[in-house]
Amino acid sequence: MMQRTNLVCLLAIAILLPVAARAEHTRYWRQTDFSEFQKGTAKGVAVRSDGRLRPAPKFDPFADPNLAYVWALRLNSHGQLYAAGGSDAKVLRFDDAGKPTTVFESTELAAQPIAFDAADNLYVGTSPDGKIYQVTPDGHKSVFFEPKTKYIWALAVDSQGALYVATGDTGRVFVVTPDGKGQIFYQSRERHARSLAFDSKGNLLIGTEPDGLVVRVEIVRKSPKASPEAGTSFVVYETNKAEVTSLVAGADGNIYAASVGDKVRSPGIPRIPQGLAPQPAISTVTGPGAVISQSQPPPAQTNFLFPFPGIATAGGAEVVRIAPDGSPQTLWTSRDDLVLAMGLSPTGKLLLGTGNNGTLIELDGDDFYSSVANTASEQVTSLITGPTGKVFVATANPGKVFTLGPASEPNGSFESDAFDAKIFSRWGRLTWWGDNGAAQGKVAFYVRSGNTSSPGDNWSPWAGPFKNSAGESVTCPPARFVQWKAVFLDTDQGGTPSISWVSLAYQPKNVAPVVDDVVIEDPGIRAAGFPMPPAGPGNPVPVQLRNPRAFGANLSVQMQGADNAAGSSKMEPPPQGFQQKGYQSVLWSAHDDNDDDLVFTIYFRSEAEKDWRILKDKLTQRYYSWDTSSMTDGAYYLKILASDSPSNPADQALWDVKESERWIVANTPPRIENLRAGSGLLNNKASFDAIAASSAIARAQYSIDAGDWQLIFPTGVLSDSSKESYYLELPGLPTGEHTLAVQVADDFNNSTTAQTTFTVQPRAVGSK
Repeated sequence: MMQRTNLVCLLAIAILLPVAARAEHTRYWRQTDFSEFQKGTAKGVAVRSDGRLRPAPKFDPFADPNLAYVWALRLNSHGQLYAAGGSDAKVLRFDDAGKPTTVFESTELAAQPIAFDAADNLYVGTSPDGKIYQVTPDGHKSVFFEPKTKYIWALAVDSQGALYVATGDTGRVFVVTPDGKGQIFYQSRERHARSLAFDSKGNLLIGTEPDGLVVRVEIVRKSPKASPEAGTSFVVYETNKAEVTSLVAGADGNIYAASVGDKVRSPGIPRIPQGLAPQPAISTVTGPGAVISQSQPPPAQTNFLFPFPGIATAGGAEVVRIAPDGSPQTLWTSRDDLVLAMGLSPTGKLLLGTGNNGTLIELDGDDFYSSVANTASEQVTSLITGPTGKVFVATANPGKVFTLGPASEPNGSFESDAFDAKIFSRWGRLTWWGDNGAAQGKVAFYVRSGNTSSPGDNWSPWAGPFKNSAGESVTCPPARFVQWKAVFLDTDQGGTPSISWVSLAYQPKNVAPVVDDVVIEDPGIRAAGFPMPPAGPGNPVPVQLRNPRAFGANLSVQMQGADNAAGSSKMEPPPQGFQQKGYQSVLWSAHDDNDDDLVFTIYFRSEAEKDWRILKDKLTQRYYSWDTSSMTDGAYYLKILASDSPSNPADQALWDVKESERWIVANTPPRIENLRAGSGLLNNKASFDAIAASSAIARAQYSIDAGDWQLIFPTGVLSDSSKESYYLELPGLPTGEHTLAVQVADDFNNSTTAQTTFTVQPRAVGSK
């Protein structure tokens, strides 16, 4: 092993090499897009799809009805809020403080859709095998209509007081007059009539499953007192999903349709609840626009899931806007979230209630959307705007009721995810930028650090507030992890501020590079960093190199979300190998957790020596080849030294070394001794000895009279020693003079040839 003083001197030389350093260790953790901000925790802050943070509408708990889920919200003419849910079918009325009063209970499994008529009669649909109940304003409860179907999905009351009932599993829509007389209004070819709404002209809109259709049906009344009938029907739009879960019609004539789940085209693989027996073909026509189904519905699947028995749990969702002229435009899609409810805010923005992450999303024009609230429930099931501009929000699993808006959260906060610098680091200046005063004191920032991946009690206290967007040096202690928090201030004065990006400078502690692996190639192979010419006469023969572990990469840790001022990790193309006698090659892999540039020095010594000598220095590539003809035969060792001096001041540079396995230089060809043949032996036999200088004899061959070379094995059969003896018979040679040539080669492809001449005598008469 080389003495440490020599290593220090050599390292000092390496530090002074004329290699351009990339940069100092200062790096930047920068967050600027939606995917990065989405990992944080927003409390009263909206995360917009264009990568901006802004105050969200105020989101507060309103009521805890003690239900597993709340399926639907509705308001009566006095602005009182009602909620339907379960798991036991129940409808609650809430006062202004959120205190619930039970107005309806039944033994069915769930109360799902509810609706009010102009006289404040409450209609409740229950499932499964449901009925429609009427609850009068004075509290009288009675069965109003029995559709004789499995599911009641949606209720809607038109301007004349007629109740429309969307059902499954036969895709029927019923109409019930105020006196409780009902009939089939529309028969869909679909399995489920899933959602209902009225467009701006009073036509009925129906969302279906499994083809995800939006159907418009004209409502026809032959006289003011006559029961409504279906006029012409028209598919306004076929969505890309299987199930239209929600329809919203705007006063401007736009129709919004939310759909979920991938379509299943194969018959017999439906996505609907269990327990449905095959139904007979339907032949009843109740109006000129009704559709007749000539086929039986497919058999049902086996899982019954509440509160969403008909809703797909995979396949994502899309929201489409259908203009008054019928042209569609996709506003929002997701492969992960499901849209279960929609509503319009007082400002006309479309709100989406999603599952199964329980978030509220606001569509802001045609191009952007914002995640405005997280309910901590699994699903957002219903949205309805109250008389004061507050939007009531219902959830499931667990069932809660919240309010959204209309004012913004006065002191909304956003906590970033914890950033892992991978290495113990010092923290520098925090900078940010935004609009409407975000850079002029309307946002306060805080920073904390720690050495555990999850922020908590064992982290430092929040340092701050920092209000100068041009940059302030944070005061939290050095650590591996860091986190920032933004608090919005004075959001009601002078516009709503927003944050576009946040950046924190940091400097990891320098750590020594690591030489991971050193591989000595087989002798006679040269490595070069350029493409090999094609094989052919006069061109080198390419060979496959043995690569070290993790070869070709600077294995620095990728900094999550970091804008690395020192540059990103580089990938080196691996060298090419080809045969060239007398050459030796070494390949190695190394990495630096700081992503520093590295410079390498190669040392060598023979097995009989103690001191190391420089073979090559100032290397930046991770391979080297050299001609060994100037080296004496024998065993050697190599040592690779890696230094991060190109990226560090001289007094902070660090290094690492790794030794190779033992390897051999053998350029001296073997010797042939004691070659005898012919007259000196009986029956024309030959023998010789082969002796290698510093390796083993690999092969031997012979030729008679310049004929083809023929392989011969040693007397011990195996060629595994530096000295081998060979014995061969030469039968069938004609009388006269002959030449025997022999050639031997060692493990390093060094070879030598010798020959001898002998005479074959004529056989004596009578000899055998």
